[in-house]
Amino acid sequence: MEYRRMGKSGLQLSVLSFGSWVTFAKQIDDKASEQLMSIAYDNGINFFDNAEIYSRGESEKMMGRILKNKSWERSSYVVSSKVFFGWRGEANKPNQTGLGRKHIVEACHEALQRFQLEYLDLFFCHRPDKNVPITEVVRTMNTLIQQGKILYWGTSEWSGAEIVEAHMVAKELGLEPPAVEQPQYNLFERYKMEVDYCTIFKNIGMGATIWSPLASGLLTGKYNDGIPDGSRLALEGFDWLKDRTLSEERLLRVKQLSNLANELETSLATLSVAWCIRNPNVTTAILGATRPEQLSENLKALEVLPKLTNEVAERIDAIMMTKPLMPQY
Repeated sequence: MEYRRMGKSGLQLSVLSFGSWVTFAKQIDDKASEQLMSIAYDNGINFFDNAEIYSRGESEKMMGRILKNKSWERSSYVVSSKVFFGWRGEANKPNQTGLGRKHIVEACHEALQRFQLEYLDLFFCHRPDKNVPITEVVRTMNTLIQQGKILYWGTSEWSGAEIVEAHMVAKELGLEPPAVEQPQYNLFERYKMEVDYCTIFKNIGMGATIWSPLASGLLTGKYNDGIPDGSRLALEGFDWLKDRTLSEERLLRVKQLSNLANELETSLATLSVAWCIRNPNVTTAILGATRPEQLSENLKALEVLPKLTNEVAERIDAIMMTKPLMPQY
């Protein structure tokens, strides 16, 4: 396993990590989750990603039970949660969502209870909150760090301008700024990582824990001939994800990329994950899996990475046609 420092922070994350979005408490039970987390940990993965909204808190409870059962040294792994959407669904009341101080603090306490942990390594603002001053968010996160309840805080799907504002506020007040951003990044979603955050990586030194490296499974090829039963896009309540993910044009590109993967003697999924971690600004790519063979295949990305020469990367760009244009200054 390769480990990368999270931006300019002192925290080192495995370049491949494991997340629970959609799968935990929706597609798999405790037994399957423990098996997958054990495979991940035994292969050097040290970062496990979660959020309050995942399965409405049940995902954190499940991961907490597994961590307690495994008795791994607390210093050997990194756990995250995220705050914004709440965990009660339509039953959320005022102050039970968003980034107001009340919800951030209470969400942190609730996550710790569900995980059965004394502190979170990473605590993300799951989305920006247009109704809350960034100063309030920065102050609240700084307080949680001072109290020892979180070690680092980050953002997820914030704009570059919002991240810069948070850093300006933190510098002005002498507080802890966000150390990491969690954006979607894959061969279909490239703008934020490759354009919007360029100056942030260069000038500020943020880490990036990217999600959906396989574009919700599209880059595995399993949707080339329809939506299989039991797959992520077949789940009830995920029509929004299906509509955003599937299109004839995208499926055609995936099929063409499959040919290149065969030429490189690897799977389409492994090639797609390796492409993500080829970007030096990616601290870690969060993997999701429901079966051991899926996770084992994705872990081979480290073996494929050396095959992704500049020439191969250019061929991938020509197939996908998703490389964003850099702004002209």
